[in-house]
Amino acid sequence: MIKINPLSTLYVGIDVSSKSNYVCALDFYKNKYINSSFANNQPGAEELALKILECLKEHPDINTVVAALEFTSVYSIHIANYLSSCEELMHFKPYVFVLNPKCTANYKKSYIGLGKSDPIDAFVIADYARAGNIESEPWRGSQFLALKRLTRHRLHLVECMTREKTYLVSNLYLKFSELQMLEGDEQPFCDIYGATSSSVLMEYLSPEEIIDSSEEDLIAFLAEKSRNRIKDIGKTADLLKKAARV
Repeated sequence: MIKINPLSTLYVGIDVSSKSNYVCALDFYKNKYINSSFANNQPGAEELALKILECLKEHPDINTVVAALEFTSVYSIHIANYLSSCEELMHFKPYVFVLNPKCTANYKKSYIGLGKSDPIDAFVIADYARAGNIESEPWRGSQFLALKRLTRHRLHLVECMTREKTYLVSNLYLKFSELQMLEGDEQPFCDIYGATSSSVLMEYLSPEEIIDSSEEDLIAFLAEKSRNRIKDIGKTADLLKKAARV
């Protein structure tokens, strides 16, 4: 958690939407310095930064900026990136926090009869920061986006593998149904999607060919395809022939 002097900090609450960002800026005593809307684009972000700078110049006792906004899909990323890396604000040590909306929603319940509007939501976010409730780390855009894309790419690969395995199971059932249904000690292979199992399915055109194959040839085939990694290769060959006979 960052250490700041709350009495010399400007708390900027930003209510994000796709087209605009409503901003409320408070000091520790809840004096409002900014209470207006800015476009959610580059010119709007630059205008907000200038407005914050003007406020800081008018109040020299304030030397730190804490900006807080709720995570709002992709709409909160640009403004968070801009404020956290804005060169004009670097002298004032800007800290940008992207919050879980549930946190601010629960904090809002502490106010009785508070309505729902962009100015009110921006005020609640700013006051949430002013009250010292933020426990997350400051925004780091590049790390966040890299981790997000990596996580989503991994999920994409998992979903692709799952889809392909499901498709394979349907074909496996048509060609060698018993192999797909066997479980536990009755299953010849620990992984029916592995290299050895795939070689059996690709090079033996039917279960009958496995039955007709001599035990020596089948063992030699399994040894070659598994690179001698099967502990009890004779048992595996017997189980494979047994499955082929069903």
